[in-house]
Amino acid sequence: MSQNNKKKLVILVSNTGTGTNLKAILEAVATGLISSEVCAVISDTDQAQALSHAKAHNVKIEICEKKELLLQKLQEINPDFIALAGWKQIILDEVILAYPNKILNLHPGLIPDSVDGVVENPDGTEALWNKGMLTDKAIQNFINQKSTYAGSSIHFLTLNFDFGPVLGRVFEKIEEGDNVESLYVRLKQMENRLYIKVLEELCN
Repeated sequence: MSQNNKKKLVILVSNTGTGTNLKAILEAVATGLISSEVCAVISDTDQAQALSHAKAHNVKIEICEKKELLLQKLQEINPDFIALAGWKQIILDEVILAYPNKILNLHPGLIPDSVDGVVENPDGTEALWNKGMLTDKAIQNFINQKSTYAGSSIHFLTLNFDFGPVLGRVFEKIEEGDNVESLYVRLKQMENRLYIKVLEELCN
């Protein structure tokens, strides 16, 4: 596939994480596993740890401190897909409407296929959606609710908060004695692989 035929990808990051998803995606693009061109990494701050990975791969970096300016920046780049990888700004409705089924979000819970649906864990128990919860709170909720599995979903962003067409899910067995840190270390590794798999399928 020629360079011109490769999907244009923009990745959105912030200073809320260490950038492991960005690192995994950039490495998969560099090796050709994901047939895309990362046109830019956009961050809401120049202090984001994830930007070190963008610099290491010579990817263009854009800073967008105000959510009202995001649409303009994206329109200048005109990406095929936008991957949220630790982005903490609210995505305005105007952005979602401008890029339907093009904005990927990783949610720390098991999003059902319908609003009133339920996802089953591998052992048949009901999985937790964790709607509206950020990462640490969501991981703690898996433990508090004595769920047998933790899990995450990658979905397309829609106007319905924390809901949209699901592109992939991962499950991680909760072990006795797990805390937020120990559980999330294992889940994060699965999330990295999931993001690569989803983008590989979309871009290839």
